[in-house]
Amino acid sequence: MVYIPDDADFNSFREQCESLVGWHVQYNKGGVTVWNHEQEDSKTVQKLKMRIVCKDVSAETIYDVLHDTPYRKKWDTNMIETYDIGRLTVNADVGYYSWKCPSPLKNRDFVTLRSWLPLGNDYMIINYSVKHPKYPPRKDFVRAVSLQTGYLIKASGPSSCILYYLTQVDPRGSLPKWVVNKVSQFVAPKAMKKIYKAGLKYTEWKRKHNPEFKPWLYPEQNTLPSVDLAELAIQHAHELENIDESGVSEEKMHISDEEDGYSKEA
Repeated sequence: MVYIPDDADFNSFREQCESLVGWHVQYNKGGVTVWNHEQEDSKTVQKLKMRIVCKDVSAETIYDVLHDTPYRKKWDTNMIETYDIGRLTVNADVGYYSWKCPSPLKNRDFVTLRSWLPLGNDYMIINYSVKHPKYPPRKDFVRAVSLQTGYLIKASGPSSCILYYLTQVDPRGSLPKWVVNKVSQFVAPKAMKKIYKAGLKYTEWKRKHNPEFKPWLYPEQNTLPSVDLAELAIQHAHELENIDESGVSEEKMHISDEEDGYSKEA
């Protein structure tokens, strides 16, 4: 049954971000650490956790960066499309996100229920996959399943923070082991650095782009249509097509080396 996460869910998520039990370091340099968690019952569903130290960026700024959809279109070069479908409460909504997978893998998309919680100097945003009757799987994407994904932003000073990203996703595809290794060694650290870099540039960008508009902080600004929780259902992985991409060779894999997605115009 679909439900809106409560304090216990957020506390559990925070504990997973901060715990080291069962986590194994896959990458650790340049202020970025990536761990994976042993998943005994599944070889396809990986549980990854990342942490980056963000100097000169406040926790509140990183929180804004992760919420501000127009800004995301500037820095998230893996994103194809994202939009909010509707709101559930003042701190929960339903949204769509499609993600560009490295060629020749097929692109993925998600429909998720997202919830957020500001706690003084710390912030959390978490999501999981749901089904919405008006947004069924599309032919041009593989509909993937977020079992649990989210961010914990911990203030470490007035203008510095530590960002955690934890994700457990079923990609609905049998992926070769080298893909998983590539994600933890290359894709994940690069993604964390992009968020950090976006945080450094956000204040200047926001000053020129609807600076007072922050509906994640001011719910009265939210003009999204309301979504009835009863319309939604849990998205179970077994209901979706599972494609076999285990034969994809590493030689054919293309990952962009561009440093960031900032366009030159303001």
